[in-house]
Amino acid sequence: MHLCASVAVFCAFAQSPAQFGVADVHPSAHTNSPYMRGPFIRAGRYELRTATMVDLIRTAWGIDEDKVIGGPSWLETDRFDVSAKLPADPTPENLKLALQSLLAERFKLVVHSDLRPMPAYVLTAGKKPQLKGADSAEESGCKNMNQAGGRGAGPVQFIVFACRNITMDGFVAAMSTSMNMASMTLSGTPVLNQTGLNGAWDFDVKLSPLRIGGGGPETENVTIFDAVDKQLGLKLQMEKIPLPVVVVESVNQKPTENPPGMAQSLPPAPVEFEVADVKPSDPSVSVFGNAFNVQANGRVNLQHQTLKFLIQLAYSLNNNSGDNDTIVGAPKWLDTDRFDVIAKVAAVQSPSGSTANPRVDTDAVWFALRGLLADRFKLAVHFEDQPQPVYALVAVKPKLTKADTSNRSSCKSPNVLKVLTTSGPGGASSANTLTCKNTTMAQLAEQLQQVSMNDVTHPVVDATGIEGAWDFTLTWTPAILGQMAANRAKAAGEASGQPGSDTSASDPGGGVSMLQALERQLGLRLELQKRPMPVLVIDHVNEKPTDN
Repeated sequence: MHLCASVAVFCAFAQSPAQFGVADVHPSAHTNSPYMRGPFIRAGRYELRTATMVDLIRTAWGIDEDKVIGGPSWLETDRFDVSAKLPADPTPENLKLALQSLLAERFKLVVHSDLRPMPAYVLTAGKKPQLKGADSAEESGCKNMNQAGGRGAGPVQFIVFACRNITMDGFVAAMSTSMNMASMTLSGTPVLNQTGLNGAWDFDVKLSPLRIGGGGPETENVTIFDAVDKQLGLKLQMEKIPLPVVVVESVNQKPTENPPGMAQSLPPAPVEFEVADVKPSDPSVSVFGNAFNVQANGRVNLQHQTLKFLIQLAYSLNNNSGDNDTIVGAPKWLDTDRFDVIAKVAAVQSPSGSTANPRVDTDAVWFALRGLLADRFKLAVHFEDQPQPVYALVAVKPKLTKADTSNRSSCKSPNVLKVLTTSGPGGASSANTLTCKNTTMAQLAEQLQQVSMNDVTHPVVDATGIEGAWDFTLTWTPAILGQMAANRAKAAGEASGQPGSDTSASDPGGGVSMLQALERQLGLRLELQKRPMPVLVIDHVNEKPTDN
């Protein structure tokens, strides 16, 4: 039965009329931002970039990442790019079937469906639900009644969601979508309705905002769990529920070779802006009046930006500290002269067919920006290795557990927004946790700058000399969370007429920095060194752009 189910899935791929015309599949180049881009549909092409096999499977089956079970250790670490010619009938369902077929053909993927106990939030009715029957004339949904409010450093300004003419199934869906403060806290975990309440209802939900700038005392912090309990008379609790999963039976680590003439067969990818306007900024505009946004319709608005910043965007460069400059040979005016760029790239279609929350292909924007800088500023550059500050990860007194090799290689931390919206007792800063399974020291080094929330300001290289894979957990308090705790304590003190705490303290929340946690918890240390690293060398650039 098990084998038949697997064969049936594989055979279904071969018989499906939903097939990509031709596809380029290859390992991704190394990136400082290892997350999946896409899927994007534009100019007759379907594109996924820097996608792990787990990403590819969850996209092909339309499931969450944690519903992809089993498989070899590399499933969450190796990354691939896919560019394919759209099928004849590119409906959302056909696109998923086409990707399933591609994975079976090029990676020899074999899977089967199953039910497994998985974490989920369950909404149940309390003893006395505090709900009012709906006015059927109202539009169904939950709307944010104060979109711009609630991020000041003073007392908490609550965000109110007005839910009208909504069923409990609709409310469960809204908690994961339109109710942004709830969805941030739930972090993609499924929510199931088991209230047993039928019909539609009217009610308000009052939540605390994301308090990056501070906020009121911790006693005023209202999460979605508090609101559901105290305001609605319902319960929202974590349980393990049997949910559909996709189990990986076998898959090849390397895709089969691309067919001959593939590049000529694929529709050409747009590599330039459709239109672009470049001009020096008005010098009377304050530096704080700059604008930086890329809209879903492809419009790019970069106002009052230095040319150095535009080059960093175009070439995806990180420059988190002054002594780690990834641009070499830059004239002084590159940091001072400012420009306005208004441009447009071809809009991206949604593979799901939905017009809500359209994706933005920022990779295409930055690639087009490269061409614009070369055309309008005659920018000429090349990459080379030069000594740069880096952190070397070294072993002091390692405290590591040999890996359970049955697990896939992975390092996971909570959703960043969830960490930012929670805090410890009395408003103390909450901790972030990185849980690594079957992980090498080289894989850990590659992760540290990305997950540190800007606490690690240089690239990290592995110099531990420790071989093999390991299981471990690292818990620390990012500096931004410590500062948030100090802001809340200060605001609470001012509100009560008491002196606020000193927000200049190095560790106001009493937490442990990442560098301290590495040594205390894992017996590892980050040491600042200089090593050859890739830098962008400017060969030529004009100070003034050519005319529009």
